[in-house]
Amino acid sequence: MPGMVGRVPTPSAPTSGVPTGPGAAASSTATALSALRWADTPLGAPEKWDPAVRAVVDLVLASPVPMALLYGDDLVLIYNEGYAALIGARHPRALGRPAAEVFADVWYEPGAGEVIERAYRRGEPFLEREAVLPVDRHQTGPTEPATFTRGFSPVRDSAGRTIGVLSVAAQTSQVTRQLAGLSDFAAALAGTLTLDDVARITLRYCLDAFDADRVTFGVDEGSAWRMVRRIRGELLDEADERLPPLWRRVPADSPLPMAVTARSGVPVFAADGQPLRDSATDRHDHKIRSLAALPLRSAVIRGALTVGYQATHSWSPAERALLAASAELVGQAAERARRFETQHGTAQLLQRSMLPEQLPDLPRLRIAARYDPGVDGNAAGGDFYDAFVLPTGALGVVLGDVAGHDMQAAARMGQVRAALRALALTDPRPDAVLAGLDRLVASLGTEGGTPELFVTVVFGVIEIDQERITLANAGHPAPLIRRCRAEGKPTAEYVELRTGPPLGLGYRPHTTTVPFHPGDTLLLYSDGLVERRWQDLSAGLAGLGAAVTAATSGDPRALCAAATAAVAGATEDDVAVLAVEHAVKPSRSASMKVPAEPTAPSRVRHWMTTQLTEWQVPEGMIGAAVLCTSELTTNALLHAGTAARVEIDLSAERLLVSVADSGTRGQVTRAQTDPLSSRGRGLGLIEELSDAWGTDPTVRGSTVWFEILIPPA
Repeated sequence: MPGMVGRVPTPSAPTSGVPTGPGAAASSTATALSALRWADTPLGAPEKWDPAVRAVVDLVLASPVPMALLYGDDLVLIYNEGYAALIGARHPRALGRPAAEVFADVWYEPGAGEVIERAYRRGEPFLEREAVLPVDRHQTGPTEPATFTRGFSPVRDSAGRTIGVLSVAAQTSQVTRQLAGLSDFAAALAGTLTLDDVARITLRYCLDAFDADRVTFGVDEGSAWRMVRRIRGELLDEADERLPPLWRRVPADSPLPMAVTARSGVPVFAADGQPLRDSATDRHDHKIRSLAALPLRSAVIRGALTVGYQATHSWSPAERALLAASAELVGQAAERARRFETQHGTAQLLQRSMLPEQLPDLPRLRIAARYDPGVDGNAAGGDFYDAFVLPTGALGVVLGDVAGHDMQAAARMGQVRAALRALALTDPRPDAVLAGLDRLVASLGTEGGTPELFVTVVFGVIEIDQERITLANAGHPAPLIRRCRAEGKPTAEYVELRTGPPLGLGYRPHTTTVPFHPGDTLLLYSDGLVERRWQDLSAGLAGLGAAVTAATSGDPRALCAAATAAVAGATEDDVAVLAVEHAVKPSRSASMKVPAEPTAPSRVRHWMTTQLTEWQVPEGMIGAAVLCTSELTTNALLHAGTAARVEIDLSAERLLVSVADSGTRGQVTRAQTDPLSSRGRGLGLIEELSDAWGTDPTVRGSTVWFEILIPPA
């Protein structure tokens, strides 16, 4: 394991479980490996190896290209026959020994050992295009320098920790670009979180690195497969890369080489013929004459990677090795992504199920909220918001934060939110609500043995007929109000509200009432929005105030988007935002449910044109809005594969359009679409034609919206 002191192993009887590459039985390296005392090395006994470590060792030993794994803090050497030929007389004594000892005569020279140690310590890949190595050309002859291209990539275990460095060496110039690409590919895959990310990077890399005409990537999906394809010459722009790839469902018994190889786990190389004759879906498949299909080596996910050409292609040993190395990297990345997506989906479903699925729809109050998970998005958090109509006809709004990023924090959050609503429906006075909630939190802390339970809440009652808000605060950041008068520019002001201690510590009731005129917008937010480790809190609050003031309108959805982007840098905390606008005039709204079928976008265009014309919206705005909505509808149907809902809301200041789906990111499409279509360029149009746009996750899917301001008459 990393950190153990390396000991020089001694030969012994063959050890069970020692991996060897194909055809390695007759090689000197295989003999030396069989005689190695693995238990005396930092790797330990082979049967106890981490699956990711075993995969890398198998890759090294099976490759005809010179490769070595430098493992652990001592960078202990495990290498294949090709690498043994490079180091000459240093083999076989080099096996299982620290690299600094094996290459003691050159290790501390500039550009030697420091390069490998940097790749290990910092986790950074490195390509050395002209490395001079002391290679023993003959076992008994003098040592002479030779020039090589070497790539160093950090190797990570199943937990994502760097445990070594993979070294690939080559003397042939034709693989220099591919080696550089492999190192960059490994680094790019190391930063992926989802299968969508893995697919995008894999397709782009394989097309470029192997100069291929067709690349596919497929993984198991329950009782079937799902596959994504990229064709050379297919036009893609920046907007396309932000969208989920277009996955296509493939039956479990499909004759596609991707599915066949994924089922069997056996790589296939066809140099000439019609490898896709029995499974071709279009003319591009029929043109493929040579194809390589490599299985993904993973314990929790099955799949395959294919690379094809429209001409005959002989797969050289070096190319096969690079393909195998690429498939190994893809398999490890796909396994990490599958685990992340499973955990992420469970945590976020729990989180969002405890938040209101719909906010009140009131004539003079427009309401929107946004929740973004912090940390790595892989855990449930305690931030929550709510808005509900009180028996008096007023609107109750709340935003709170239960400390923690685990299931217990999410459960506490659900209890606090439910209790607050119940208390408010009985007695809506903000001070009375928080006083009762304080007693509940204290009781929960005592009951759970956690008296330090930390809960902050701000609760307000908006009385629209009185044009005022009454607020109470228990340890939460001060609310912000964007004031907008017809005769002046917008301003933003924090409510001067006495902030008591967090709930459970003896809350002392106190309320503050402030005006809330038509055109004003209230913004409640959690501390993750403005807090950053490297800067003072006042800087974050100033940034939020400036962003809210500069917002193009007081529309709650646009304001939530502007607020979440107000403070630079990533936050480690959850972020929740709730915005309520006192509309100058009641808005007009309409909605349409869109079925998941190819004719849906045209039906949306016709419906929206008719509706906006009836509302006497300027003709220029109608054209821009219809075009943007058509693109959003197409993307929702294409990438979510479920029915969508289009909503339009017209006020005196702006036109707001949203398209919501009930699918999940990356779900296989069920719409009958051209699999070669390149979608997503509409997002670039939306950026040009709208004044603001954004994407909001919801309890059951996601919503994309845009806003177009109406010019003054």
